[in-house]
Amino acid sequence: MKLAACGRRNNNRMAERDKKQLKAGEHYGSVFNKQRTSSAIYSETIYGDSMDLPEHSHQLGFFTLILDGHYSEIIRGRQVVYSPRTVLWRQADLSHKDKIEVARSRFFFVEIDRKFGEQMGEIERVPDHLVDRNGRLTSLTSRLRNEIAISDGSTSLIAEGITLELLGMLTRMGRVDECREPQWLRRVFERLTDEYTDNISSEDLGREANVHPVHLAATFRRFYHESMGEYVQRLRIDRAAELLRERERPLCEIAYECGFADQSHFTRIFKRRIGLAPGAYRNSLS
Repeated sequence: MKLAACGRRNNNRMAERDKKQLKAGEHYGSVFNKQRTSSAIYSETIYGDSMDLPEHSHQLGFFTLILDGHYSEIIRGRQVVYSPRTVLWRQADLSHKDKIEVARSRFFFVEIDRKFGEQMGEIERVPDHLVDRNGRLTSLTSRLRNEIAISDGSTSLIAEGITLELLGMLTRMGRVDECREPQWLRRVFERLTDEYTDNISSEDLGREANVHPVHLAATFRRFYHESMGEYVQRLRIDRAAELLRERERPLCEIAYECGFADQSHFTRIFKRRIGLAPGAYRNSLS
């Protein structure tokens, strides 16, 4: 009997060792459009065929947005089937077994930097798994994926802001919302308003306000109804629109003065927000 029990324990240890842990940015299937910021790795994965995936875990906690196809998983003994417009959150090291139900299934992944995730876990409770079907997480993750697809000079700032909002939604579970705008948020808002042409990171703002960047991003969105990156970009475009009235000012000079990396970047962002290229907008003022 003792030998049998010992054998079972050894088999269990071997089974645990055989479970694969996927490294950062690694997925079963074909991975493309991989990008990275200081807080996350973004990528899309497509599965050419339906397939059973072995039991595994991930080195990083991650969000998954199902874009096309169907997907099921066995997690903690239960099988659940998910359809498009569903977002799943899985904490790092959580073991699960998946099945790709339909060929050409496609997913968008947001993998959270481990150090960043650990810092967040020190101040807020982070659930180990969560599912959102066509709700707020789905809407935010879809916006994030669209921003990553654009991939211009503002992408990193805006993507990081949306990522922080996603994490903020996780940590808000069970926490009572603040009813009045906190003083530290007003200071952050005023600094962004005064220094919108500078590149200020959410980490710097969080340190200055003495709050975690996740909480900062979620609270900013709650009170101002846009992300910090979107607010800064709006101020830059509004200022550029004013300067375009000065017909002698070169476009490249306006771009640099308003905080854009170059004239090309300025033109793309301006046209996206206003609907006209800067030169066409200037001509429309006459």
